[in-house]
Amino acid sequence: MKLIVQIPCFNEEESLARTLADIPREIPGIDCVEILIIDDGSSDHTARQAALLGVDHIVAHKQNQGLARAFRTGLEASLQAGADVIVNTDADNQYAGSDIPRLIAPILQGQADMVVGDRQTRQLAHFSGLKKHLQRIGSAMVRQLSGIDMPDAVSGFRAFSREAAIQLNILSSFSYTIETLIQAGKRNLTVASVPVTTRPTERPSRLFRSIPQFIQNSAITMVRTYAMYKPLRVFFYIGLVLILLGAVPILRFLVFYLHGDGSGHIQSLLLGTMLVSMGAFTWLIGLVADLISFNRQLLEMTLERVRRLELDRSSHRSDQD
Repeated sequence: MKLIVQIPCFNEEESLARTLADIPREIPGIDCVEILIIDDGSSDHTARQAALLGVDHIVAHKQNQGLARAFRTGLEASLQAGADVIVNTDADNQYAGSDIPRLIAPILQGQADMVVGDRQTRQLAHFSGLKKHLQRIGSAMVRQLSGIDMPDAVSGFRAFSREAAIQLNILSSFSYTIETLIQAGKRNLTVASVPVTTRPTERPSRLFRSIPQFIQNSAITMVRTYAMYKPLRVFFYIGLVLILLGAVPILRFLVFYLHGDGSGHIQSLLLGTMLVSMGAFTWLIGLVADLISFNRQLLEMTLERVRRLELDRSSHRSDQD
């Protein structure tokens, strides 16, 4: 049983040594623990520092591509390296390496395909009241979209079985946390949560410049990912809102028309007709998108089969060597 701990990095030369020293190299139930560094176009010497510290695997992007794509690169590299379990953690030493055995336990026991570390943000003194409130709202929204009861939806400290890693397809360039949960829910993967220790961050987040930007990017990711799997439902509600809004001025026109004063309120009729037409057109778009989503599912099944074949071939070559 091989565990690979992957760490996406962007200019983490200074903090990398502390993070690596905190990762346990011997874990009950695991035969081999290896570390994978994903250097996401760092301008410092992150990759060189990782090599000096004896990291087992290093992959690098020539340019910064964002956390989600670095995470995707890590999953692919971990699978190619033969990982049975993959743990993703941050390079800023925010998460305690001593929690890794607890994080992977549900996977080793066959109880989960994916495990998310719950930072227990309500108890964190270094989390502001605003952050705690937004975290609860965001987790509730992800719970509604994914069907998974997850107390800390945006925690980056999580573990994946090999099977789960093969099935996930990360498309976002912002963050993988929300997208993986929604995909896991729609693919009927079993997701668990365990409490973990969280240390105060030593630097500002490099994922987003401000809270409004984080909210905007997270909302876009939620809607886009959910719409991929339930486009008809998304467009139905959008169209319904437009039709209901259009019904108001149409009813207003009818009231005046029945009282013999319709000629002076033709604008209401035009506005209402336009909104109702837009709503009906939105429903049509939803129907087409729903049909396209079936094609996307077929493509995902094909991609999964190709990925399995490539991994089996890679494993066979390794056995021969």
